[in-house]
Amino acid sequence: MAAAPPAASRIAVVTGASSGIGAATARRLAELGYRVVLTARRKDRIEALAEEITAAGHQATAYPLDVTDRAAVDEFATAFKTIGVLVNNAGGALGADPVATGDPEQWRTMYETNVLGTLNLTQALLPKLDASGDGTIVIVSSTAGHATYEGGGGYVAAKHGAHVLAETLRLEIVGRPVRVIEIAPGMVRTDEFALTRFGGDTEKAAKVYQGVAEPLTADDVADTITWAVTRPPHVNIDLMVVRPRAQASNTKVHREL
Repeated sequence: MAAAPPAASRIAVVTGASSGIGAATARRLAELGYRVVLTARRKDRIEALAEEITAAGHQATAYPLDVTDRAAVDEFATAFKTIGVLVNNAGGALGADPVATGDPEQWRTMYETNVLGTLNLTQALLPKLDASGDGTIVIVSSTAGHATYEGGGGYVAAKHGAHVLAETLRLEIVGRPVRVIEIAPGMVRTDEFALTRFGGDTEKAAKVYQGVAEPLTADDVADTITWAVTRPPHVNIDLMVVRPRAQASNTKVHREL
């Protein structure tokens, strides 16, 4: 059973909330009583989601934000005295080229979004999480942050960075009233992840999931995140890896072809 959020922890900031896992997580947290703050670069998307959540009787605010823009992140942080939850979800993959021919600009973009974006929000909001007396930081990494696969070098490197950030932060702030949770999803089928990775190539995007009966959905991952967030304050889910039943590892997937 999910616990109702305490008064001091009712604000939840969700990055990358314009679609997929971020949007699904924002809906779930709002349903549980959190006042969700939706951030993403696509203003129209988060405003529409905020309207949807509000129309359902919950509380949501949209705040357009590029997590890689540190000045903008610092300005965003000034809006809060305390927050209870930060879900670092903004990220994504670009390309599937081998290391020998990978595009350095794609690697840089993935690192800046998945790692430095997470660092920016975490640094800016950590004092606000501390001030709540019961804060939670969630870092949405990936199984790519725990094992390699061919063609994934840039994304794997970035998600390994996100994993190490979470692990190191947990060591450094132990004793403070802030939990650090890492959720590492495997194969998740969303409207945009694979399509973005392959530059809008629908055929390549479809092949990622070809023959897989039931990949994870954004809602599956959102359920996992909200479950971890709503554990009693003394319980920290350090790391949870969640895959569909058809996926045994990053490189072994059962396909019915």
